[in-house]
Amino acid sequence: MHTAPTHNTPPQTRAVVEELLRRIGAGDPERIAELYAEHGDWKLDWPEAEHGRTDTPWIRHRATRADAAAHYRELAAHHVPGQAGTEIERLLVDGDDAVVLGEIRQTARSTGRPYRARFALHLTVENGLVTRHHVYEDSLAVAQAFAPDGPAREA
Repeated sequence: MHTAPTHNTPPQTRAVVEELLRRIGAGDPERIAELYAEHGDWKLDWPEAEHGRTDTPWIRHRATRADAAAHYRELAAHHVPGQAGTEIERLLVDGDDAVVLGEIRQTARSTGRPYRARFALHLTVENGLVTRHHVYEDSLAVAQAFAPDGPAREA
């Protein structure tokens, strides 16, 4: 017996998230930010005391489209260009919500340390724009890569 899904999955949600992922991969902060609502709910699952540190300034909550562009600019400024990659393992969509599961590979510019961090990204799309951006990632891997006296990690 086949049971229909309980939620309607608008094709728009998947299309917007796939376009967002393409733009993030292309690395143009202004084009990425165009897909975010003017005001939204952007949270990173890191200890609050660690938000906005000088070695990881992109790690903090955001609230506007301009904040989204700033996030991607700061992220790029603190990583070595050409030494990054992202593997998307799953894109799950349910109504206006999507969850992206994967792994990022980056190299910290300040220390030269490469790292890998698993992540889950919870997005909500309303009226064709991202209104929720919640990130859950391996914060320890990122923090250790940027810590001046952190351990070397294999990437």
